[in-house]
Amino acid sequence: MADLREKPGPGPDSGPGSGFDTGSDTSSGFAPVGGSRLVDGLRAYRLIAWMWIRSTMAYRASFAMTLFGNFAGTVLDFVAILLMFSRVDELGGYSLGEVAFLYGLSSAAFGVADLTLGSMDRLGQRVRDGTLDTLLVRPAPVLAQVAADRFALRRLGRITQGLLVLGYALVVVDIDWTPVKVLLMPVMVVSGAAIFASVFVAGGAFQFVAQDASQVQNSFTYGGTTMLQYPPTVFAKDLVRGVTFVLPLAFVNWLPALYVLGLPYPLDLPEWVAFLSPLVAVVCCGLSGLAWRAGLRSYRSTGS
Repeated sequence: MADLREKPGPGPDSGPGSGFDTGSDTSSGFAPVGGSRLVDGLRAYRLIAWMWIRSTMAYRASFAMTLFGNFAGTVLDFVAILLMFSRVDELGGYSLGEVAFLYGLSSAAFGVADLTLGSMDRLGQRVRDGTLDTLLVRPAPVLAQVAADRFALRRLGRITQGLLVLGYALVVVDIDWTPVKVLLMPVMVVSGAAIFASVFVAGGAFQFVAQDASQVQNSFTYGGTTMLQYPPTVFAKDLVRGVTFVLPLAFVNWLPALYVLGLPYPLDLPEWVAFLSPLVAVVCCGLSGLAWRAGLRSYRSTGS
């Protein structure tokens, strides 16, 4: 972790938004501008995450128990759906296998985002207690440091559970497979994870202003994935419009998954929108990146 050592703080003429070294020390392997900043961020993220992984694996029995606990906790979500189907044959016109398909895609995509960026909800606490200043004076991108902080391998339990439910759905649901639908499967998981990741980053940016807003962020992340686990037909159309055109969570699984299943979308959108998930993910990541930069520039240290 020599690359993440602390450096002297900002000088008296430095502003609160620009008075911290965010990667200009090329001797530490961090170049100031260009595409290398992304490489620098990924490198810093890898180093910090690996430090936490080594710390976790020092207590393997504890890790195994927490991993199982995370897996078992997420299993209960699907058990609730199974209990519903013990009383009904369909939910909003969807069979158990079709709901499991939506559930598995949502859980897997969210699990990947939660594993990589789940620590963003701690940013508000860092802003309140002033420990964010420690990250600002290190020669590494702040976003990478915040995202990798307390990297938790136990979150693999959610991904595993989601993939198992998805596998079950693929076995029981009769899908008319085509090459396009086959290619769309991994695209859905990757694009969905990117969309959720952008929500995590945007939520972190909001905490620069609101500070104690982790629960607001969780309502869109954890609440969003819970909503996507159920058919869109069980929700009011105004809510469906909101998660399609305002906060485009519908592109995580609803729109592309219903194309794979051959089912209509409640808003009667054209079929080609099912293939927009990668584009929506890129736009969401770009907007969340701008929001993060704006939030970071607005930050005022506890000493300012």
